[in-house]
Amino acid sequence: MMTSEMSSGPPGEKSPRRGLMLVLSSPSGAGKSTIARHLMEQDKDIVLSVSVTTRGRRPSEIDGVHYHFIDQPAYDRMREHGDLLEWAEVHGNCYGTPKAPVEKALAEGLDVLFDIDWQGADQVAKAMPQDLVRIFVLPPTMKELAARLERRAEDRPDVIARRLANARAEILHWRDYDYVLINKDLQTSLEKAQAILYAERMKRARTTWLESFVEELLTEA
Repeated sequence: MMTSEMSSGPPGEKSPRRGLMLVLSSPSGAGKSTIARHLMEQDKDIVLSVSVTTRGRRPSEIDGVHYHFIDQPAYDRMREHGDLLEWAEVHGNCYGTPKAPVEKALAEGLDVLFDIDWQGADQVAKAMPQDLVRIFVLPPTMKELAARLERRAEDRPDVIARRLANARAEILHWRDYDYVLINKDLQTSLEKAQAILYAERMKRARTTWLESFVEELLTEA
């Protein structure tokens, strides 16, 4: 488990760094949303980018927490006015990331986690490549992916069939990502995602607290 000291800087100091954007993508059912939820539960310096969507709310979902559920006209207005960082149509529904909350969080030194598909990740990479880290989550087998979708019991059989059909095309985009996780075991995948996040936070090329820390270190008597 990462602590705020490890991720932000020396004890008692507020990090002056700019946050990073951590994208998690996967075929539906491969586990990216579960990994994302656990990452946020264990790390106070990362916040979720809550997407807007035109699809219907599932029984387990809360508006404003899992998604902002909006109608098509509202979605179209956001897109036309340039209020979306990325947008995509997936399984017949529209999704998008509101731009303003992301910029605000990054400026405050918080990392922003994106639970989006490869289309959205590609748009974010083009818009803000310097802030981006991308992780693709793969299922251990296609058979296991089908079993997970069926156990979730939140989609109709025809929707599950469509998700499985689309999964193979989605998986072909794994090479576009910086890191790949094969999600056989949740705890192991979570630990690997945490390690990636920590390593990316500490990169010299990023604006981190290390610059000021080293300067202070060298001025000590």
